[in-house]
Amino acid sequence: MRLAGARVLITGASSGIGAATARAMAEAGARLVLTGRDRARLEAVAAETDGRVIVADVTGDTDILATRAGPVDVLINNAGVGWAGPFVGMPQARLAELVAVNMTAPMRLTRSLLPGMVAAGAGHIVFVASIAGAVGVGNEAVYSATKAGLLVFAEALHQELRGSPRIGVSTVLPGVVATPFFERRGAEYGRRWPRPIPPERVARAIVTAVREGRAESYVPGWLRVPARLRGAAPGPFRRLVRRFG
Repeated sequence: MRLAGARVLITGASSGIGAATARAMAEAGARLVLTGRDRARLEAVAAETDGRVIVADVTGDTDILATRAGPVDVLINNAGVGWAGPFVGMPQARLAELVAVNMTAPMRLTRSLLPGMVAAGAGHIVFVASIAGAVGVGNEAVYSATKAGLLVFAEALHQELRGSPRIGVSTVLPGVVATPFFERRGAEYGRRWPRPIPPERVARAIVTAVREGRAESYVPGWLRVPARLRGAAPGPFRRLVRRFG
């Protein structure tokens, strides 16, 4: 898909992957609509990218958000939250928040904006998932589940839209990314490997996915191996996880 002149809506655009994607899309010539809850950070990103700011919570009324954004050519569902710790200790309110932000909100916003793409006969939807959704990560059970839900939703949507070949659906599965995500979830990233990658690397993958119509992108690419191993040989996969974490 041609990005020069395309109107692109990015959720969670105030920092991390969202802000890096805004900069990458601006470099590609896209016209940006940036949404998030932090006005000051959004306006700082908008100043860099000539984007338009909509301060909104994605768990709110997505029809109103879609109306404010106007017709869009590309929707990047990036907003997300996390929580780390044993599932039995997870507060019910946090469980509900993760499901609402990570899974329900992208579905609802897609439902609000997809009819316009269908009417226009073109468009692209990106879901920023996670390797956690492909393999499951201990002490991140609900986060993993919400990202897995996005992956299956995107695949089903892709199948539904086969009759509209100019509407693309992409999932991007990053590994560990150096963003404020870990600080906000309440637990720092404590492993020595794999090392966090810069958000700009994920942003480049998102731009490429839209331009080239890629249905699935792992960032970095080697993450495809554990994802495939879990599906093909779950027993050996679990033994490796027990050994290496």
